[in-house]
Amino acid sequence: METDSSLLTSEVERQRQEQLYHQLLVQTMGGIETQNPDSRVIQPQPGLCVKTLSLPDNGKVFVNICQSSSIPPPPHLSREQLLELLQSDDPTGYKVPMSLGEPHAELDSNSQGCTAYDVVINNEFFKKCQKDQLFLQFVVTVSLDGLENKYGVELSREWKVLKNRKFLGSVNSQNIRTKSKPVIEEMSAVDQNTSPPAAKQPQFCLVVEPSCGDPEYLTAEIQLPGVVSARPLVLDLGEDRLLLTARPSLYHLDCFFPLCVDPESSLAQFNRNTQVLTVKMRVSPSGTT
Repeated sequence: METDSSLLTSEVERQRQEQLYHQLLVQTMGGIETQNPDSRVIQPQPGLCVKTLSLPDNGKVFVNICQSSSIPPPPHLSREQLLELLQSDDPTGYKVPMSLGEPHAELDSNSQGCTAYDVVINNEFFKKCQKDQLFLQFVVTVSLDGLENKYGVELSREWKVLKNRKFLGSVNSQNIRTKSKPVIEEMSAVDQNTSPPAAKQPQFCLVVEPSCGDPEYLTAEIQLPGVVSARPLVLDLGEDRLLLTARPSLYHLDCFFPLCVDPESSLAQFNRNTQVLTVKMRVSPSGTT
């Protein structure tokens, strides 16, 4: 892996203006938050910037790996355990909670158009990635996979970390679902291309219990307005994936979990009054199966 300083420019004044803009934005969104207590706005902190290409057009893409204490940390994993995991037949067993921001158009140092994404991970886990290149490579790979799955793009695995540059463009605020007890983090990765044409993606959130310490349960709360009984619901639960269909082509949800769960010990219940499907899943030990 190599570094690239070609995009390093003097932008102290522009950064100051952007910080002021985002402060005003957070204050504005804070007023909206009081009307929607199930979500809140976070302002990620810059971390590092990764440069890669979109395929097959070779367009410039920049991924801002940001940090926030609002994102839960992944289960503890030593360097030796990560090496064993990467060499195993199923390296997807270890999940890194992250929030994937919408793509935003930016200009590079040559005033050429490019695309930037903001990926937010836990701040303490980010420090670990800074100290160990193996964890950094793993997080970048997982981030690229997540962006491909969520936005239907193809990104090159030839990437480089920009030297002395923590982000490209501006780090945008992100809106995440929360709830006071227990803490809720919306960490969904939904493949839009698998949805039937007429089906809608329902609103949902993931509840981690307990809110502190090692997670024991992961609960999915899925809002299904218009569904009056459980009969039209088809639920398929895997170790790290939930697939829900409400027939006939009413809702479709394909959700990947930030943690591995035990499908055999999971329970699902549909409340006809609230029209909410609740799926409670026991987290596998150490977040792996």
